[in-house]
Amino acid sequence: MTTALQPSLPSHPLLRLRLAPRGGQPHHIDGAWWPHSYDLLAELPRLLAGLPRAWGHISSVTVNGATWAATPGRMLVFNQVVRLSRSTAASAPHTVCLLAPSRGSRGRRDLLVVPPGTPRSTAEPLMAAAAGGDT
Repeated sequence: MTTALQPSLPSHPLLRLRLAPRGGQPHHIDGAWWPHSYDLLAELPRLLAGLPRAWGHISSVTVNGATWAATPGRMLVFNQVVRLSRSTAASAPHTVCLLAPSRGSRGRRDLLVVPPGTPRSTAEPLMAAAAGGDT
């Protein structure tokens, strides 16, 4: 198991995350995340720290296995065990699935992943569209 230390996160720039507005209709995509790298062990703690409390404790994360660097089956993030899964589903190559123990579908959140090397001029409109539900 890998441990992510708190509170000293890597010195990357701020979390690049845009979320769809709360309330209203459920979204297929709940927002967009633009990580700085495909190193999930480095990026995941910052993402989880930036999520709304209303999403609950994220206990499981699924990423595209062909895109992200190899990961262990679980890691400790802020004193919580998070299970990590890799998917090869062609239907969601640029998403990350976050699961929290909850009743109904609201325990699942899907974020569009903007590739780390994407230029800002391309990434920002993608993130705005995903947060607005226009994906």
